[in-house]
Amino acid sequence: MNWQWLGRIDYADAVTRMEALRARILDGEVAAETLLLCEHAPVITLGRRARAEHIVVSAAALAARGVTIAQSSRGGDVTYHGPGQLVAYPVMRLGTGVVDHVCRLAKAAIAVAADFGIEARFDRARPGVWAGDAKLAAVGVHVHRRVAIHGLALNVTTALDAFDLIVPCGLHDIQVTSIAALSGQSPALPDVAARFAEAFARLNGRTACAVPDQPLQLHSSSVE
Repeated sequence: MNWQWLGRIDYADAVTRMEALRARILDGEVAAETLLLCEHAPVITLGRRARAEHIVVSAAALAARGVTIAQSSRGGDVTYHGPGQLVAYPVMRLGTGVVDHVCRLAKAAIAVAADFGIEARFDRARPGVWAGDAKLAAVGVHVHRRVAIHGLALNVTTALDAFDLIVPCGLHDIQVTSIAALSGQSPALPDVAARFAEAFARLNGRTACAVPDQPLQLHSSSVE
């Protein structure tokens, strides 16, 4: 499985990359399947079931923190992305169901957490990865003609007070945590990205292969 570490990129850039890769896969280019790994500048994304009241501060307060808002085609409600958070976007044709895909994403995050001595679990009733009663990773995907985009956001060294700006994933009165908060370690995101890529590839019966970032290629079919 090819994977790329993109560093910090804007959310809109990531969406454009995902849609372009999906268009190539739908055009029959199997080699376009890629696990994109990155972090984002501070942004609140609104999934398909998002409710406006789940952003609990004013637009002025968001602007003061440099946080933008973006609509998203993924499932779920409201979530936050920002520095110190590993975001994993596998763009791939699904051989089994969506639930299996989501479970493999969660299991990869659980494997990464275990590397830092953290016991985590996937909760299908409250989709995400949890450590105790605190949410460690959020998950949400979008599938079109069996090709998935979007994925999972794992809090590594994320500033956890940023989640006070929202009702995370529409779940009231929950805590959000991170690898750093639970382990006392502050691992570098590129290292965590490589660990995630290895785990996710293994769970899909593949071998992880790091490839350099490549110029974005837009296909006409990427716009629907």
